[in-house]
Amino acid sequence: MSLTTIGILGIIILLIFLFSNIPVGFVMGMIGVLGFSYLKGFGPGLSILAKDYFEMFSSHSLTVIPLFMFMGQISFYSGISRRLYDSAYVMMGARKGGLAMATVAACAGFATISGSTNATAATMATVTIPEMKRYKYDMGLAAGTVAAAGSLGILIPPSTIFIVYGILTEQSIGKLFMAGILPGILLSFLFMMAIHLRVRKHPEMGPAGPKTTLIQKIKSLSGIFEALVIFSFVMGGLFFGFFTPTEAAATGAFFTLLVSVVRRQLSWQNFLKSIADTTRLSCMVMVIVAGATVFGHFMAVTRIPFTLSHWVGNLPLPPMLIMIVIITIYIIGGCFMDGFALIMLTVPIFFPVATTLGFDPIWFGVIIVLVAEMGVITPPVGINVYVVYGVAKTIPLETIFKGVAPFLIALIICNLLLLLFPQIATFLPGLM
Repeated sequence: MSLTTIGILGIIILLIFLFSNIPVGFVMGMIGVLGFSYLKGFGPGLSILAKDYFEMFSSHSLTVIPLFMFMGQISFYSGISRRLYDSAYVMMGARKGGLAMATVAACAGFATISGSTNATAATMATVTIPEMKRYKYDMGLAAGTVAAAGSLGILIPPSTIFIVYGILTEQSIGKLFMAGILPGILLSFLFMMAIHLRVRKHPEMGPAGPKTTLIQKIKSLSGIFEALVIFSFVMGGLFFGFFTPTEAAATGAFFTLLVSVVRRQLSWQNFLKSIADTTRLSCMVMVIVAGATVFGHFMAVTRIPFTLSHWVGNLPLPPMLIMIVIITIYIIGGCFMDGFALIMLTVPIFFPVATTLGFDPIWFGVIIVLVAEMGVITPPVGINVYVVYGVAKTIPLETIFKGVAPFLIALIICNLLLLLFPQIATFLPGLM
């Protein structure tokens, strides 16, 4: 068999195994080492396996992942996420669809201290769905809002996908974080517009909540104070060059823990839970990264990435249409693969194409994250939908998938706006 045939066979086997219950990282590592061993020998295969796993788990760059995840877990267990929602509810809950809009705002706020789409969706589903159920919201709208707005966790910094993308492509993680801020605000606004248009057509889906006074609204701002200070401190330090990403993560985690202890809102039991959850989630991410690295070496030997990038780069189309082809491939792939695994598998293929065509690598990273956001809510592998379903088991799965449809349109519009106006992503990094 030719190298290309072996590579394609490896990808097919990988896709088959991804539909099983075997963890993604293990599947990619196993297929990668077996394919590499078949082509280069069993000894070199074991050598590349040991080398890649050792380098990933001893990488100084990857320490930002457990640190930012620890910051998010401390925020959850100390009640910062609930205070964010309470503030957003007081500000916006009195209008039709206001609770759903408050959910979007709270998800955006929690994303600034989380970095994970799954964590944001799970946390806010626990907090918000019972409230929307109490106010007789349509459960498709309620669950769909949480699943979609939870995806903001990987766009608004800190973001684990930005970190991994930066490591894979050797781009500045600080600039990637800055690039996610304005698109994150834009997407939050588009999500709220989707809710507004939905309840305008069907008012019964999002009844208005009780009205609040101006004084109550002003007082409610105290609920966002901690998250705002931590986010400003971490992102400000990165923007002005005071911190490296790792130092920013460590500083953010320390101050989040300090705030929680000073306010006496973090019990010893919850502190231990936050450590356990951080360890579990961080190991999951690092195993995926290591497995994808091994699989990437197998792909490199088969030369499929170079062949595919050469083919895409030489299509008789303008660069923008080629980028639309790449985005379409990601959208289709996101329907069948975990977004994180898809990015690990495809960034080494399409990143050289994007840079060869003259696209800004930081802008391309934001586009990739936006497409990954679509992947976490599209069937059949929309992981955020399953996360919300796991929290709110009384809501049928098909109801949640129907509920995310308006938000998919908002994501498509956001992608189009970034294609037309790349400055939305590149403006803040350009000031650094």
